[in-house]
Amino acid sequence: MDKIKIQAEPYIPDEDYDNPAMVTDFYEFTMANCLFLHGYKDAVMVFDMFFRKNPDNLGFSIACGQDRLTKFLLNYHFNEQDLIWLRSKGMSEAFLAYLKNYKWRGDMYALKEGTVCYPEVPMVRIECDMVGAILIETYLLQTMNFHSLIATKATRISGIASHQERKVMEFGTRRAQGESAGNEGAYAAVLGGCIGTANCLAEMKYGSEVKAVGTVAHSFIEFFPDELSAFRAFAETYPDNVSLLLDTYSVFESGLPNLIRLDDELIAKYPNDSSKRVKAARIDSGDLARSYKRLRKALDNAGKPYIKLVASNSLDEKKIADMELYEDAHFDFYGVGENLITSASDPVFGGVYKLTALKNPDGTYTPKMKCSDSSLKAIIPGKLTVYRVFDEEGKGQCDIIAMDDEEIKAGVGVKVYNFDPEDFKRDRILVPYKVEKLLVPFIIKGKLAQALPDIKTKKDYIREQLEHRVWESELRPQLPHIHYVDLTERVFKAREEIYAQFHGGKI
Repeated sequence: MDKIKIQAEPYIPDEDYDNPAMVTDFYEFTMANCLFLHGYKDAVMVFDMFFRKNPDNLGFSIACGQDRLTKFLLNYHFNEQDLIWLRSKGMSEAFLAYLKNYKWRGDMYALKEGTVCYPEVPMVRIECDMVGAILIETYLLQTMNFHSLIATKATRISGIASHQERKVMEFGTRRAQGESAGNEGAYAAVLGGCIGTANCLAEMKYGSEVKAVGTVAHSFIEFFPDELSAFRAFAETYPDNVSLLLDTYSVFESGLPNLIRLDDELIAKYPNDSSKRVKAARIDSGDLARSYKRLRKALDNAGKPYIKLVASNSLDEKKIADMELYEDAHFDFYGVGENLITSASDPVFGGVYKLTALKNPDGTYTPKMKCSDSSLKAIIPGKLTVYRVFDEEGKGQCDIIAMDDEEIKAGVGVKVYNFDPEDFKRDRILVPYKVEKLLVPFIIKGKLAQALPDIKTKKDYIREQLEHRVWESELRPQLPHIHYVDLTERVFKAREEIYAQFHGGKI
């Protein structure tokens, strides 16, 4: 008797296909399929997302990406095209049938978007059935890592991290690593203090808080027979928004004289309308600090102090600070591109996603822990939450990682252990002056648990923390104070016991 051959429907690649649920490393599917076939479909897993060091080894980071992650989970699903492909990759029919109608029904707790955060402290806690816990890892990390990286970098470039706020425009779309990085990077940069972006689609996606800005490029100036003709054409088209580029030919031999001449022409043409004047001039090459001082002096002497000066050209926070500190060159605006949108000085936010507990049938939790051969990579086990302790001045004194059912109260002593294994005396009794529970519910049992704030609210939240709730020593660009991260006694002992079980000694 001939054998019956069953042929799976072939998968046909489609360059235009897009389902965010498939932004998944393949091993997540192989693990989930295996656990599903072994009867663990309904196992409830707890994962924490955290990071191990601040970008550029500085004193803090900004946790961002929570809102986008929330929307992803609320719309989580698989399409027929996904199932055809997964079948071609060897996934079981029972598993595919389960995925066909799968909806994400878990819990997501996280720091509020824009929260100042520190290494080892959970940024996101996921509690979900096995499939929903495992398959979201890549998207979660991609989203949280990138948004947090760019928002953190932006706080330093915009100056809100150093209490020297500057007007910075994000100019990096053309140097971003792809379309989504350009769009989402613009959003994160605005959260971190930028006043606008060159990216049009970003404003269309996120609204006027992510304002698209810009005027002309060198090619516009070059198109005309001479520079003054280009200036005049732009001013005729946009008389209320005349902002020009001075360095196409020569800043001082051509750009500056033509700028002054154009502004004089506008004054003559619109003598009673002060809005129709040259608003700003940008330079994009040369010695920016020296040019600033010469331009500012020349424009002031010409009776034009109202013309603002804009700098661009591979700027970052160090170059800007050096111009301001050492040469007293304080531009009115800065356009910052690749060094912001790629966080070029440290382009990886090393967030990880680790299993920390399994839920038992009786509702209790069994801590789980990656021990590793390196104690530095031994994670913190258990279903965890985080409390921030504030001192009498309202500054964040330390973070305490506790089991989720532990409560830390102001005025009540609690025994804590410093997470740093090099601390000479690791345990102490801490009496908090004020405490705040940092992990808050975004999704409960698959349903949105809170209204998501608008961009202005999140931007103001970041600024308020950096201005009023963080120790100044943590904001230093060099050798910042390392924020204290402590464990409650229960968490500390759980970690020590599991490590001893697998390694036979203390961490």
